[in-house]
Amino acid sequence: MGGSNAAYLDAKQREVVRQLNRSWLWRSELPTWLLIATVYGGWFLTLANWQALGLFPATLLLIWFTTWYLSVQHELIHGHPTRWPAVNHLLGIAPLAVWYPFALYRDLHLVHHQNDALTMPDEDPETYYFSVRKWQGFSGWQRRLVRLRNTFAGRLLLAPAMDILQTLVTMIRAFREQKGAAMVMWIVHGVLLAGVFALMAHYDFPVWYYLLAVSYPALALTKIRSFFEHRAADDPLARSVINEASLPWRLLFLNLNYHSVHHDLPGVPWYGLRKIYLLYKEDYRQRNQGFVVKGYGQWLRQFFVRPLDVEQHPSAAVENRVITQHE
Repeated sequence: MGGSNAAYLDAKQREVVRQLNRSWLWRSELPTWLLIATVYGGWFLTLANWQALGLFPATLLLIWFTTWYLSVQHELIHGHPTRWPAVNHLLGIAPLAVWYPFALYRDLHLVHHQNDALTMPDEDPETYYFSVRKWQGFSGWQRRLVRLRNTFAGRLLLAPAMDILQTLVTMIRAFREQKGAAMVMWIVHGVLLAGVFALMAHYDFPVWYYLLAVSYPALALTKIRSFFEHRAADDPLARSVINEASLPWRLLFLNLNYHSVHHDLPGVPWYGLRKIYLLYKEDYRQRNQGFVVKGYGQWLRQFFVRPLDVEQHPSAAVENRVITQHE
């Protein structure tokens, strides 16, 4: 469960993780099974009873459960709660967040976990950096748009729309180029989405309202987690943040705020990340060269309207990698 690409602190930590893997709790994956039942059950019960709850409370609950579901999908990608990818796929295929097929998210995210390419433009599909060549080719308005997206406010308000647009372009390209597997993925996604919308119609919950008031805010919340989650650094082990967030954020994001630990040990389940971090707190602070923040409020205060310096990648090695890829 540590993962074939796990990067342990030392042999002693490897043994500690191995012992935890053998514990009943980790082997049973009970916390993840309970979480899946809670998320699906909570989402459905909220939808079915939204009129009794009231629109505003129901909206808040649906935003929470939808965001939580996106965190659950991340766990499914990393081999929880079962060792069978097909089973995990079925557990995460429902399009509660609307826009992204689970298979698309899975494939891109697994590429993101190639740590030597982390943050590298044209290699890491989740990076916010651009190569020098691409950045220099941007017009003035494109650079201003990127800088706006790199503010905390921009990530909340603008970034979800940009991601949705990029995803729709990906879908159109799949059909235009007649990519069989991708077309099947999108057709299945569309059929399942029609089922979700039919369920909303059955309970008289407006689909348009769900898109604007539930799905979009849920995507925006995930942008809080990923805000400055990675930085450009020479050492791949220093590229992922440790965010000592409060309990509600840790619960919503399933401890992915300890992102440096997750990238070192991607197979460790969500309920083990905090435990391992607390056991080796100082080691991880040194390992990622002090890339540590005291909660998401720190980013909010520092970068609400001031953009992060996440534009052209500062490493000269990026251009060499890009040139090599195209030779």
